[in-house]
Amino acid sequence: MLGKGKNETYADDARTKVGTVIGGGTVFDGDLSSPEAVRVDGIINGNCTCDKKLILSADGQIKGNISAQSVIISGRVDGDIVVSGKLELLSTAKIAGNITASSLVIDEGAYFDGRCTMTASMGVQLADAASDTNNKKDKKDKKDGVDEQN
Repeated sequence: MLGKGKNETYADDARTKVGTVIGGGTVFDGDLSSPEAVRVDGIINGNCTCDKKLILSADGQIKGNISAQSVIISGRVDGDIVVSGKLELLSTAKIAGNITASSLVIDEGAYFDGRCTMTASMGVQLADAASDTNNKKDKKDKKDGVDEQN
């Protein structure tokens, strides 16, 4: 990362209230679901669903799918990742699986083997839907001979 030192890599982590920590050396077998932020320093063999942020440290591994609002990955993931917000792959990240995210940052040195699908953010989707509805109404009015200026 340009201009960032090793200690600044997790600067964002200090501002995140982590509700669940899977410590280094810990192996968790099964699916994990949390309404709070999750930090993984150990190994999870199963799917991870997090309503907020998921942080995977350089020593952490997840062998399963990830679904979260935002994700920062420094470790290894063998599975698909679905993020409604921002996904960050730091330089030590190794991903084998497909990614779906509205925002993606990949640092130099990160490894990614899979497909990536970018999705629009919720606000943009709502604006697009409203625009599509108005365009369809305008076309229908013109077809029916209705003029909005009358």
